[in-house]
Amino acid sequence: MSTFIAIVAIILGIVGIIGSIVPGLPGPPISWVGLLILYFWGSGTNGEGAVLGGSLLLLWLVITVIVTVIDYIVPAWFTKVTGGSKYGGWGAIIGLFVGLIVPPVGMIVGSLLGAFAAELLFAKKDTWTSVKSAFGAFLGFLSGTGIKLIASGLMLYYIIVFAF
Repeated sequence: MSTFIAIVAIILGIVGIIGSIVPGLPGPPISWVGLLILYFWGSGTNGEGAVLGGSLLLLWLVITVIVTVIDYIVPAWFTKVTGGSKYGGWGAIIGLFVGLIVPPVGMIVGSLLGAFAAELLFAKKDTWTSVKSAFGAFLGFLSGTGIKLIASGLMLYYIIVFAF
């Protein structure tokens, strides 16, 4: 049973990493559920016999909440700093979903083109301002994704350490 729980936790950790990149799939919360499963049902010890403690689980819950909130704030902030509007942010998100047809290049290009088109067409901005806004939205997306990847990757590390 312990091996089965370890495998489920590792799968959740891997899905969490995938979810850090794929929009609509909450990466860090899924990774945290992997830690939670190990805490309650797994052996919960590392190679040296140290137990997966509640304080570590609580720390990762706080980090997960913070990372999830930051992921929603950072793209809007980058878009605003580079002169973009809410249209640019929405355009980037819509372009990202359209770009899922050809991942990962399509996601990147879709995000850039979506933000650019939205700024140009809906916000009625000139070409240069629309380009700046598109790159701001894109940098915000990359920053949020990077933060989620780091958090999910570290949680997967702890899942592996405490699974076996």
